[in-house]
Amino acid sequence: MKYREAAKKLKRMGCRELPRRGGGSHRKWYNPSNGRIAPVPDWGGKDLKMGTLRHIIRQLDLDWETFKRTKQEHTMRQASIHRKTNETDITVNLTLDGSGQAEIDTGVGFLDHMLHALAKHARFDLRIKGLGDLHIDEHHTVEDVGITLGRALSDALGDRSGIARMGHAIAPMDESLALAAVDIGGRGYFVFDGQFDAERIGQLGTSLIPHFFESLAHAAKLNLHARLLAGKDDHHRAEALFKAFARALNQAVAIDPQLAGQVPSTKGVIEV
Repeated sequence: MKYREAAKKLKRMGCRELPRRGGGSHRKWYNPSNGRIAPVPDWGGKDLKMGTLRHIIRQLDLDWETFKRTKQEHTMRQASIHRKTNETDITVNLTLDGSGQAEIDTGVGFLDHMLHALAKHARFDLRIKGLGDLHIDEHHTVEDVGITLGRALSDALGDRSGIARMGHAIAPMDESLALAAVDIGGRGYFVFDGQFDAERIGQLGTSLIPHFFESLAHAAKLNLHARLLAGKDDHHRAEALFKAFARALNQAVAIDPQLAGQVPSTKGVIEV
């Protein structure tokens, strides 16, 4: 089997190739469902020997028979949503299986900064263009960006078949520490435990940070618990929160090869 063919199958099973560092003759593949890493020899156009492939599959803790049955074609999990009201005009383009590339312009500088962090740590490719009635305040823009991003996430996930569904992470930012737990189970719910000391961080009212997550959670039909565990600087608190959410989301949307395409619910279906 050619390396390119094997790579397509590995991607279809939820694995991804890690960036090369310092050259070398090996690529590295990562299985986010269990943290396993396997070096893969790059033989250009030559065939990978069957024994080499079996060894790679074992290192990634994947099932060999499932690997053989897996089709090479990998459907891109992506969505584009345009939402326009009398208050805002928001466009979101989202690719779940990305590399963290982001182009964000909401008109609210600190929100843009946080959304860049979200894309980077969730490994999403994300483009957001937002126009809102900022001459009044930023409330409608922040809320509607959350709603539109949530809808894009829901559309990109489709019927949720094959995903891990749940994820959790704790993220530090200097003296601050935040926890996030996500369940993409078709039930929109948000719980927040924490506080900010200042009324604003740049252009963004701190009361709108949990409101953003609440809007996103309900639109995406996911359950999100977020908690600030430590911190003194509000910028650091907010950044830790967004990074924890991003890392938890990265786990939850990952393809779980053990599910073999099944919906991760005892009901057999997840409401979308």
